[in-house]
Amino acid sequence: MKHIVWAIHTAVIYCLTLFAALLPASIAYRLGALAGLLIPHIVPKRRAVIIDNITLSLPFMKAHRLWDSKCDDAAELARETFKNLGRSLMEICRLYHGRGEAVIENIEIHGWVNYEAARAKGRGLIFLSGHCGNWELMSLTLSSLFGKEVSGVARRQNNPLLNRMVERMRSRYNSRLIYKQGALRGILAALKNREMVGILADQAVFPEEGHLIDVLGRKAWGSKAPVIIARKSGVPLVPVFLHREGERHVLSFYPEHLFSGDMSDEGIKEDTQALSRYVEDFVVSHPTQWYWVHRRWKRAGAAV
Repeated sequence: MKHIVWAIHTAVIYCLTLFAALLPASIAYRLGALAGLLIPHIVPKRRAVIIDNITLSLPFMKAHRLWDSKCDDAAELARETFKNLGRSLMEICRLYHGRGEAVIENIEIHGWVNYEAARAKGRGLIFLSGHCGNWELMSLTLSSLFGKEVSGVARRQNNPLLNRMVERMRSRYNSRLIYKQGALRGILAALKNREMVGILADQAVFPEEGHLIDVLGRKAWGSKAPVIIARKSGVPLVPVFLHREGERHVLSFYPEHLFSGDMSDEGIKEDTQALSRYVEDFVVSHPTQWYWVHRRWKRAGAAV
């Protein structure tokens, strides 16, 4: 019975995404924004999570040096966040059905010299980012730019048929995956082979997997994995982010992050905090382009 449900689920998703992919880009962009506004009605609990997250983060963001948003209303920021999620879903549909070349070609690249400087060291490379902008588009763009030299760390879909469909679609852009379960071995092997690995490190982890750090003015558990991997492998770590500007995107490579060199547990915590600041700065600069739906501050308990 489970296999039948998986098959129906996969077929429905395939048909819906194909329909979206066949729409003219301009229509898909507008329809995506409208579709995004339906999300809180389909999953109303997520709207409550977004508004709560934004409301509690606003005091920090408004005091931040990068804050220049004219809107400081949590409900309106949540509304625009859902619209951006809808637009991203439409773009992903085009990408997954082999119609996303124009989307990728229209991306403006900043900081290319930062990538070249890190790559010139002749070792592997870690791309650090978060669930910012259209992160799936960013992943496929990096694969399109660098071919099979770059892999992304991702969670395996619970539905194996859907997982195979996603893998097949990703292969159009030379994208390779390292699944989260047992990912460390695959990541280190790729880096040892002088390849590049993309890691999204902005979601809550269990206490044993990270450190309690400051995130947008509140305590949250941050993953220490990128710090440990970068130190263990000795490869450069370059923060990279994609943000939306109207109907186009900007991909920005930042200078290589230089670690503290303190190998103690406290040193790892400081570096974990430092890496989190890149995502924090992105959120303040583009407050409607982060995945606020995630319960980022869960498990922090009384430290929140």
